[in-house]
Parts: sequence; structure tokens; C-alpha cells
Amino acid sequence: MVLGVSFDPEADNAAFAQKFTFPFELLCDTRRELGVLYGAADAPDSAHARRIAYIIGPDGRVRHVWPKVDVKAFADEVLRAL
Repeated sequence: MVLGVSFDPEADNAAFAQKFTFPFELLCDTRRELGVLYGAADAPDSAHARRIAYIIGPDGRVRHVWPKVDVKAFADEVLRAL
């Protein structure tokens, strides 16, 4: 399962996902709770999220972390990690 998380409200996320035909769910974290917990934001008042990614195993444990995602190389990096 692939999930994306954004600080934007639901309507903005829906428009963005439709525009780029995302094949996965894009969740709204308008209070930045997940962003702070996973290191994408330093505080709940952070304006923007860092582009980070995690592979989380079926047991809920973090298996791999990308602290700074390079969008051009990311897909290949994930496939290698899996």
C-alpha cells in the first residue's frame, strides 16, 4: 500500500491528485501531526513539509527511510529497497 501525506486541505489534495493522476491515496495532515511525528515538519506551525519517505513493514516497523527524497531517482530507489 502506498500513502502520501500533505499539509493541504482535502479539496486541494483532491485537485492535485487528479491533476497528476496519482494511483494512491493522498491523506490530509492539516494539523501537521503526522508531519511532526515522522520528521517532515519541525512544529505544527511549519509552513511546508520536507519531502521524506518511509517503507513500513506489515508489522508496523520502519524498514527504510529517505530523509530527503530526490523525485527523479526515488522510484528506482524504492524498487531496489523492496
